[in-house]
Amino acid sequence: MNAVIEQAGLALREMRETDLATVMMVERAAYPHPWSEGVMRDCLRAGYDCRVGELDGRPVAHAVVSVAVGECHVLNITVHPDCQRRGFGRALLRALVERARAKGAQTAFLEVRASNTAARALYEAEGFCEIGRRRGYYPAANGREDALVLARELGSGVAGFQSPATSGAR
Repeated sequence: MNAVIEQAGLALREMRETDLATVMMVERAAYPHPWSEGVMRDCLRAGYDCRVGELDGRPVAHAVVSVAVGECHVLNITVHPDCQRRGFGRALLRALVERARAKGAQTAFLEVRASNTAARALYEAEGFCEIGRRRGYYPAANGREDALVLARELGSGVAGFQSPATSGAR
């Protein structure tokens, strides 16, 4: 896991409550509808795997994952817009999936905006497959936007997830 992060040039560490002001600056820079500081604080207090990615000692990315009952849910991966398209999101995703696998997770789930083609391409390249849709899940400029629900089995390496539609089940 550390090799993936080091290859991308990020230093990954545990998020602390003292990081919240900086994390929120990154969150607000990256999204028109960012998480609130209260939600981020709740994730820390709940014991979720909250990580900060630093570049030259400066926080430029963060991620939140919950792991329970053999499943992991990627809740948030954020990279500052000035640092996007440099492999940091992929490095964070890979590191967090590996951490979840080490904690016994067998399947990873996440939601992504239907319009977020860059994130969708990343997740699909990392073995995530669409298994559903949540209508009106995200706030949007003109109302609400659908989320695509993606999943990936956490076997060894990049592996796809077979949804009932692709596995032959009815």
